[in-house]
Amino acid sequence: MSPELRVLAIAGSLRRDSFNRRLLHAAAELAPPGMGIDVFDAITAIPLFNEDFESPAPPAVDELRSAVASADALLIATPEYNQSLPGVVKNLVDWLSRGQPSVLDGKSMAILGATAGQWGTRLAQSALRHSLAACEAFVMPAPQLYVHRAAELFDGPRLVDARTRDALANFLVSFRRWIRRDW
Repeated sequence: MSPELRVLAIAGSLRRDSFNRRLLHAAAELAPPGMGIDVFDAITAIPLFNEDFESPAPPAVDELRSAVASADALLIATPEYNQSLPGVVKNLVDWLSRGQPSVLDGKSMAILGATAGQWGTRLAQSALRHSLAACEAFVMPAPQLYVHRAAELFDGPRLVDARTRDALANFLVSFRRWIRRDW
């Protein structure tokens, strides 16, 4: 039996009860056999990227880099603000892309996102995918998951919409294959 894949999941929203954080907790619940998902909840401690404070990096950044480096893969759930990715997500990419070696270089990744709006997070995911490609991350190209009208899909913290739960479970099975390069 192969060892369990350790996935670090980061919600790209600072809001404690965001739909993207809820989506990641649902992902942890729906993870397929052989995959464990841990949600990283300390992004509020990550300062804005500033090269003046890059070396030594702030302790919160070192903690984040260490968590990413020790994971087999990274899963980012991004909201979409003003038809793009939120600043906090870009800030994470900027911090993680720095240092030698970069913890994003060659890292298996997947992107998904949830929004209360009707358009999903297509543009935010596209912008994030572009930034991660520049960092030489290995981002799963398909399937893509854009959760829209999220307020209708959750009952409190729990994802209750069966169709979305099935789509998320299938997304995670594909992600496990992507991480293992089993295609």
